[in-house]
Amino acid sequence: MVAIRPRAERRNDSNGGVAFEADVLVLGGGPAGTWAAISAAERGARVVLADKGFCGTSGATAPSGTGVWYVDPAPAQREAAMASREAAGGYLQSRHWMARVLDETYAQSNRLAEWGYPYPAGDDGQPRRNSLQGPEYMRLMRKRTKSAGVTILDHSPALELLVDDSGAVAGASGVRRQHEDSWTVRAGAVVVATGGCAFLSKTLGSNGLTGDGYLMAAEAGAEFSGMEFSNAYAISAAFGSVTKTLFFGWATFTYEDGSVVPGAASKGGRKAIARALSQGPVYAQLDKADEQVRATMRASQPNFFLPYDRTGIDPFTERFPITLRLEGTIRGTGGLRITDDSCATTVPGLFAAGDAATRELICGGFTGGGSHNAAWAISSGSFAGRGAADYALQTKRAPDTSVRRAGTAGLQAAPQRALDPAQLARAVQDEAYPYEINYFRNADRLTASLGRLDQLWRDVTDADAAAWPDLIRTREGAAMLATARWMYRSALARTESRGMHWREDHPQPDARQRHYVTSGGLDEVWTAARPHDEGALVEAAE
Repeated sequence: MVAIRPRAERRNDSNGGVAFEADVLVLGGGPAGTWAAISAAERGARVVLADKGFCGTSGATAPSGTGVWYVDPAPAQREAAMASREAAGGYLQSRHWMARVLDETYAQSNRLAEWGYPYPAGDDGQPRRNSLQGPEYMRLMRKRTKSAGVTILDHSPALELLVDDSGAVAGASGVRRQHEDSWTVRAGAVVVATGGCAFLSKTLGSNGLTGDGYLMAAEAGAEFSGMEFSNAYAISAAFGSVTKTLFFGWATFTYEDGSVVPGAASKGGRKAIARALSQGPVYAQLDKADEQVRATMRASQPNFFLPYDRTGIDPFTERFPITLRLEGTIRGTGGLRITDDSCATTVPGLFAAGDAATRELICGGFTGGGSHNAAWAISSGSFAGRGAADYALQTKRAPDTSVRRAGTAGLQAAPQRALDPAQLARAVQDEAYPYEINYFRNADRLTASLGRLDQLWRDVTDADAAAWPDLIRTREGAAMLATARWMYRSALARTESRGMHWREDHPQPDARQRHYVTSGGLDEVWTAARPHDEGALVEAAE
């Protein structure tokens, strides 16, 4: 017998849009958001999910295949899995969090099989649950979200949170693109699962991920952690948007004249590629793959080859130009700071999941690639959904409780000038994209960039409120701008090289800085050191 779950109550909105009363509002319809919505509904909560795009097709996971950190519960295998990336991550991980993420990912991946996800079988006939194909995965997650009784608002980006007089989050509001009107959801708790920030760098599935949830959360007073670990760049064909970098392990990298780029094919070769790209074009050819490997590549990641097939290039036998696309906090590890096992943030009633939340707890300061990120989306979404439901159902807010809108940048009227959202986005990209600022960091360049970014923030806050259709783009630009300022302030605060954060003026790790960097604030960005509270990891490398 199928349980009938309560649905959010829809009511009339005096402004002509739609309004709902719910227990839990989930912002974002990717894997973290759908797991959060399902988990909250299974706790008996009335749930609304609002997605910037179409839930099931938007976001970084939907168009691609991804590995999953799915590990058999045998103690030796779990120990090896947890130990494997501790050194690369700068020993900032938490064994407590790694263990519970492995447990949750294992359990929920098995549920996917029960729901009908078509896991392939290995040579031994056993299902292989350590990878997922995005289209099939997210199609199933949308179906399960709807069957759980969740109300889905597609093409409905959130613009700002609602907070009550105590400062607790009480819902959110946004716009419906296709109707050109507004939506409002009053809720007992909100889960931010809006993804990270890739600064409109045209990476596949990520161009709508502009740090929107970061900005909304910060306006409510939320804190961040690990924002210095945000300078992730991925190799891509210069004419394509696919940033699956595994296959470039079979590549030879050359300058325009055909000579080999020194160090490009070695560990840490991306730095060599970045330096070469600063001087001129760089080319790649997947000439180290034999026929069997080539066939496996095409079968496992067919969308990787689409840009080449469309342009008539055989990447195995012909050179093609490459670039490095900034993936920021999508493949980086920084995000909203979570304070307990429920994925609660520092603001009452606000929870975070997926790329919107810091992944330092399982990845430290180095990217989790696809597998750890996918596991984090599954597990943190589940934790946050349950936590939000429990919070909302235990702290019932009276329907007539007064709330206020927390949004600022681009939303408040000011007797100044209008803001050009395209110009704003380009100005932020001019600071976030360059390798010499964001990749090869030093105090002088970071400080100079922050001076320009801070002035740009003052310009944004002095500008008049944006109107439709510029409203969404203006908020995206403001979110990217705020994200860059937290990134660079945190990068200045960590005067060492650790994980993916590399300082030319401090090229070695400093054992005294095995701590977390917390950040926050909008008009005045601040940072603070927070101790690593787990003494079980031995920093042997330092």
